[in-house]
Parts: sequence; structure tokens; C-alpha cells
Amino acid sequence: MPEKKEIFEKIKKLRRELTHHAKLYYVYDSPEISDYEYDMMFAELKGLEGENPEFFDPESPTVRVGGQALDKFNKVTHTARMDSLADVFSYDELKDFIFGVNKIVPDTPWSVEPKIDGLSVSLRYENGVFTQGATRGDGVVGEDVTQNLRTVFSIPMTLPEPLDLVVRGEVYMPRQVFERINAKREAEGKALMANPRNAAAGSLRQLDPAITASRGLDIFIFNFQEGSLYLDGHAPESHTETLDRLEFLGFPVVQLRAKTSDPESIVEHIKSIGAKRDSLPYDIDGVVIKADLLSDRRTIGEGTSTPKWAAAYKFPPEEKQTKLEDITINVGRTGVLTPTAVLAPVRLAGTTVSRASLHNLDFIRKRGIMLGDIVTVRKAGDIIPEVVCAHPEKRTGDETEFNMPKLCPSCGEKVNYDPDEAAAVRCTNPSCPAQLSRAIEHFASKSAMNIDGLGPQIIDLLIDNSLITSAADLYTLAVDDVKNLERMGEKSAQNLIEAIEASKSRGLERLLCAIGIPNVGEVAATALASKFRTLDACVSASRDELISIPDFGEITADCVLDFFARPRNVQLCERLKAAGVLCDAVKMATSDKFEGLTFVLTGTLPTLSRDEASEMIKAEGGKVAGSVSKKTSYVVAGEAAGSKLTKARDLGVTIIDEETLLKMIKE
Repeated sequence: MPEKKEIFEKIKKLRRELTHHAKLYYVYDSPEISDYEYDMMFAELKGLEGENPEFFDPESPTVRVGGQALDKFNKVTHTARMDSLADVFSYDELKDFIFGVNKIVPDTPWSVEPKIDGLSVSLRYENGVFTQGATRGDGVVGEDVTQNLRTVFSIPMTLPEPLDLVVRGEVYMPRQVFERINAKREAEGKALMANPRNAAAGSLRQLDPAITASRGLDIFIFNFQEGSLYLDGHAPESHTETLDRLEFLGFPVVQLRAKTSDPESIVEHIKSIGAKRDSLPYDIDGVVIKADLLSDRRTIGEGTSTPKWAAAYKFPPEEKQTKLEDITINVGRTGVLTPTAVLAPVRLAGTTVSRASLHNLDFIRKRGIMLGDIVTVRKAGDIIPEVVCAHPEKRTGDETEFNMPKLCPSCGEKVNYDPDEAAAVRCTNPSCPAQLSRAIEHFASKSAMNIDGLGPQIIDLLIDNSLITSAADLYTLAVDDVKNLERMGEKSAQNLIEAIEASKSRGLERLLCAIGIPNVGEVAATALASKFRTLDACVSASRDELISIPDFGEITADCVLDFFARPRNVQLCERLKAAGVLCDAVKMATSDKFEGLTFVLTGTLPTLSRDEASEMIKAEGGKVAGSVSKKTSYVVAGEAAGSKLTKARDLGVTIIDEETLLKMIKE
């Protein structure tokens, strides 16, 4: 029918135009048409496709960026296990690994390729059509993120041949996209993403595919998992052949790879990749070496959780030299003055670093740091910038010694110096604006009262307009009070007031963390709430009662006593109670199964959020800590686990996955 042909041509034209404009909008953030024009074209295409289902195309933009938001991710059991790799941290360790393999298979050729720093996924194709995508999870069970993976434009929705296969790849956020998103978030007063790896993991696990689409994710395919690569049944002989074939089929495959049998050549190629690290448009955190011949892999065999035929050489923490241009002073919520290094911007572990905490004057003196010095910086755990040392040999004579100020830079009041405590340079003015801003920022934070949308810029607006002078004032705000503030409006004001109202029910555990008792974070607040059950009981607790709390300690007990001995803090508690904030513990442990055990969560778990896992552990009487120590009983590790996992291995702490945790709870 001529009419159907015309409709099909119209659909094809709309798909071409929308695909072009969607990529400009979602990936490059440089739209050529207005949102209204795009929406009208999108609606027209969706209507035509609905009326003509015979013209369905999985690569249509209505499929790729128009999926419905999910309530949750369903579990997926991988038919081909997605193992992690054994890590090596030196060339000697790497050569020992190669030597061990060569005792089984002499002179095996190796594929050497960059290790992309992102989130591992599997892609399933049936009859040449993309049907399912899943996160790695624990290697056996992952999450179904098919809708979100459809928004990654470099993933082919159909293959040129009707093949059934599963491939594995690494979803990542390109550096340029990461920096653009962070610049936008900074302008909007939102918290910045820590690094491209975390940003990619968080973006792929959004329940709304439209949000994932806006994040400009990309992918490299690095493994053929199972199925058929050829219609004639030909079985590939090597890893290199599989990657070449996958590239022919339209997959973006990992580049910069080399094949060699010589250990010295492997080391040289690793060094070559490392030298290119800064210039790559994506982050890498190491180099993977894999036995290239698939027959050799079968001979070498598999370990319990890692293949014996592959290893990942992990780059040491990246360190760079830059100039210390200035030192500024930040006034914290407890009045402590903290010096911050202002650095000449330098690219480090995935982000541009221009600031780093110097902690206190003692830290500066011990490292011999002077204003104007060339310093070495790195990121602790690939996240937190820190100054490692200064380089006196590079001084020009223009450098000057730094001293802490005698007046608070926020309110101008005199600061108090304690010669016995390096960090105790503090402003004692309870009305200091900087202290108030930081205190309310902490009060509203996710680990405390979790007031969504109450970020630093909104807090400063509320303070500058004399709408709040303490955290209790938040609960007296109305929509009319805030809707006319800069960047607010009726809808934003309504959302903020609703978020503040919702925070009233968080319970005593969150409240004790929120009100700013020195040395009382999530763990100590949980212990206090479990012991006393009400805020009134905490206020009137004796020193002996506080010290009796397991792992509490005399210093923390004295901090609690001192806090509640101050009339303004008791008044704050009374005002919070009067405002309707729940001041009782809302949940008790339902069993003592995990009593005396301390858990640390790291990485992205397959099916549970961090909060969900924490609540389950606490319900069994366990504790959840934020850092790994010798007292840690278990580290629960998920996808993209970082420095906490490394420290757990170093300390010999038992490492488990989500599946093991759930089994422990059910036993």
C-alpha cells in the first residue's frame, strides 16, 4: 500500500532526526532545537509507531530514551558467571603470576589491555536483538538494567547477523561528560559527584531511564561470554579473535590492547598505557592481562572466585605536583578553623583537583609546607584530595610561612587556641554565621535528618534572609517564607517544606547524629539511641551510664555530657520536640544474632541499597561502621568496591557478598 510506505518513510525520517537530536541533548548537552520541538517530534513518532506496530524497531528513540520508570530492579541470574580478577600491585607480583601460569602452559600469549574504571555489565542478544542487560552484582546474581542500557547509544540494539550471544562490558562516564555534569550541579548548588566511576554506577542504577539517558554513559565490550559469534558454528580460537569479531558486529571494543608472550614486553605495554592515562577520554585504574588462547584458558582453569588465567595490574595511587597558591580557612559546625589548600588545578584520579584539606597547623608544620610551595597531591581512596608533602628544593625564595588567624574569618570574633590540641583553634561565638550554616548542612545531611533539597546554597539563602538561626527554625518555615527566594519558586518551596516535614519521623538515632554532638556520628548515635530510647533520657544520662555503652569510651561520654550541659543545646532539643520531631527510638533490634559484630559496607550491592543493608544488620543486633579496622567483623563488598576492600584484605578481615549476608540473616 502506498499509504503504508509513506508512513514508514515518515517514521524512518523521524527516527533519524530524533536520534540525532537525542544524542546532541543527552550526550553532548548541545541541543539544536527546543525541548518543545523535540517533544512534538517524539510524540508524533510514538503515535505513528503505536498505530503501526509492524514497523517496530528496537533502536527507535522512543525505545531508547522513553522507557517507563521502575519501582525496583529485578534480579538476574547470570548463565555465565561474571568473575572478578585477582589484583597485583607491582611488576614483581605480575611476573610471579606469569611465571606460575607458564609452568602450566609454557609461553602462552597474553592479551594486555586497559582496565576501564566503570561498572561491569552483561548484554544478551537473541536472534541478533538486544533482549537483556544486567549488572555484575556478585558475579552470580545481578540487577536487570535493560531499560537503562538502552539509553547508552553505543550499544547496538540489533546485530547485522541473527546471533544468540552474551557479551561483557564496562559502562563508564566519559571525563568530558562528568565534568559538564559536575559544573551544572555546582551551579545548581547540588553535591558534586566524587569521580566518573561512582557517577557511572549511580547513573546506571537510576529507576527512571530518562535520568540515565541524560548522563551520557558509554561502554567498552571486553569479553565474549557465551553463545555463537558466527552463523556457521565456527568456534573462535583466541580472545583477540573474539574482540575483532565483536567489533565487526558493531560493538565498541576496548582499544590500546597488545598481544605478547614476553613478560618484559607486557611490563612495557603497561607502562605505555599508564603514560597515556591522562590523555584518555575515559578513566582507567589499571591494566588487565589475559591468556589469549581460549584452549590455554581451559587448561589453566578457574579459581573459586577469580580465573587463574587473568590478573589485573592496579596502578598505584596517582600523585602529581602542583603549586600551593593560597591557604583559606573554613569554619566548621563546631567552630573549628580548618586550613584548606588552594592549588593550581591538576587532573588527578578522574577529576580536576584545586583544593585539599590541610587539617590543622600541626599537619602543616610537620610537612614543612609554606605558601607558594610546589607540593605533591594525591587522592586518598581515589576520592579525597590530600597534600602528601612539600618540595623545599623547588623553592624560589618567594614562599612564606603560614599562621592561623587570630580572628574568625566568618564573624570577626577572637578565636581560642588550645596549645595541648593541634586542631583546637576554634571560634567560640555561638552566633557565628559559618558555624550555623555548617551545623544545618550537617543536620540536613543524608546520614542525619536526610532533608532532600536543603543544600548549602539554600541554607545560606535562609540564613541571609534571617529565616533561620538554628536547626529548630527549619520546622517553622512555610511555603510563603521561601518561595520568593532566589532559585526557588512555588514548586521548589513546596518540595522543600514537604522534605522538612518528612524528616520529623526519622527517629532518635538520626536526631542524635544530626544535632552535632562532637564525636557522635552514626555509630555512636545508634548506640546512644539503643541504650536510652528517648532524647530526655540521653539529656539526663550520667557519665557512668554513658561509659557503660560498649565501645563508647570516656572521650565520647564527656562530649555528650558537655553538649547537654550547655543551655542552648538543651533549648534546641526542647524546640525540636515542640515542633513535632520524633525524639524516641523508632526501631529496636529484632534479634541478637549479630550482637558484638561490626560490618562495613563498600561498593554497590546487587539488590540492596546501603541504607537497606544497614537496617537489616542493625535489626539483627549488629553495628555498621564507616571505616575498616581490626575490630571489623565483616566487610560486605559489592560492585566497584574501593579502598575499604583493599584495607580489609590487608588486615585479614572476612569479606562477604550480599548473598552471604542474606544467608547469615536467614540462618
